[in-house]
Amino acid sequence: MIMNLIIPAVQIYGGIISGSMALISDALHNLSDFISLVINYAALLLGRRGPTHKQTFGYKRVEIFATLISVAILYSAGFYIAIEAWKRFLNPQPIAGQFVIWIALLGFAGNFISALMLHAGSKVNLNMKSAFLHMISDAATSLVVAVLGVVWIFKPWFWLDPLFSWLIVGMILFSGWGLLKDSILILMNATPPGIDLHDIQKSLESLEGVKEIHDLHVWNPSAENIALAVHITVPDQMLSQVDDLAEKVRSILFTEFKIDHPILQFESNSCDKAKLLCNVVK
Repeated sequence: MIMNLIIPAVQIYGGIISGSMALISDALHNLSDFISLVINYAALLLGRRGPTHKQTFGYKRVEIFATLISVAILYSAGFYIAIEAWKRFLNPQPIAGQFVIWIALLGFAGNFISALMLHAGSKVNLNMKSAFLHMISDAATSLVVAVLGVVWIFKPWFWLDPLFSWLIVGMILFSGWGLLKDSILILMNATPPGIDLHDIQKSLESLEGVKEIHDLHVWNPSAENIALAVHITVPDQMLSQVDDLAEKVRSILFTEFKIDHPILQFESNSCDKAKLLCNVVK
């Protein structure tokens, strides 16, 4: 967070002195990442709190809201960059290429180090993945800005400045879209990607002692966890006799589908006409 506050400040100063909108665009991209990192870090700390009587799933979904806020900030920066780049396109200005090179390389170093620090966490946490992707995209843009600085030393192709600023906007839109889509799907309690409800039905109904399953729901309580709720119809028997079957069901759900929070309801008579899916509102 410290690096992503200092570097944009230096880049904005360098962009003003050198006259490069591309450098200022890169700085705003970095500055939006600083704000995102602050939000994501606060959400990560809050998300570690356990469940309460009011929040029975805990606070992990705060991280999803933080991701949405981060994307909104990123898109806002992109909108501003696009407008300023258009002004520069209509009225190109001379740019001090050598100055741009050193400032851009400073930004590349800081973003690359930040990306390395976030790499491990990005594999298991959507919130940290958001921050990691921001760092990677910023490192790439800073490196290209440095290349542009080299070009401007030898060629007065100052129209490249607004052009590359628009490319940064395109990267912002592209990198944010996947995070935006994933976050909305989680908030909508959508079936997680890669999970087929019919595959779950086949696996569970193949178990001895299971007649059928119905009223099946699978969703993400958080980006790292998958929950399931299902009614399982079995022959009429003592409740204690389904314990072994329940253990087999949990084992299949975890090993085959990575479902770590199953909610199982065993019954001897099917309800709701034994439909795989049910309507919450009657």
